[in-house]
Amino acid sequence: MLITAALLDALWIPAKAELAQVLMEHAWQRTLKGEKEPRPWPWADSSPVAVLEVPRLGIHQLVLEGASGRNLAFGPTALTPVTANDLVLSGHRDTHFQFMRLLERGDVIRLTTRDEMLEFKVGWLEIIDSRRQELVLDEGRLRLTLLTCYPFDAATAGGPLRFVVTALPVDA
Repeated sequence: MLITAALLDALWIPAKAELAQVLMEHAWQRTLKGEKEPRPWPWADSSPVAVLEVPRLGIHQLVLEGASGRNLAFGPTALTPVTANDLVLSGHRDTHFQFMRLLERGDVIRLTTRDEMLEFKVGWLEIIDSRRQELVLDEGRLRLTLLTCYPFDAATAGGPLRFVVTALPVDA
């Protein structure tokens, strides 16, 4: 019985993540039609604020505002406002940001908000220890940072290591 419960729990997490993306896509389409902060489901306390794409990998994901643990269960989240110059997105390593292990220097990443589409090129991929390094924001510089836990195949979630991808505008 315990094994069955663990298996169901393990299957539920990715299924919930995929279903949430479908519901968020519908909310995003309502955003583009002018609706203010449409909720993907009635009890949601967040709404999609951007679309994250990595063309080489076929990635298309809706980004939620607010980086709470609850929001991370449903998709990538914006740690900074998507209107900021220095953009930081976070996601779980075993669901939405699992693709980060496949990123390479030079890959194009698109971020589309209600008002604009920005294209970035991956410049750096690094593993940092969050106990020793802090993320430094620089509003004077346009860049995109993707952040997730590391290692990707860790048996338990959490830990101090982070996989960080830094991307600069394509035309920089």
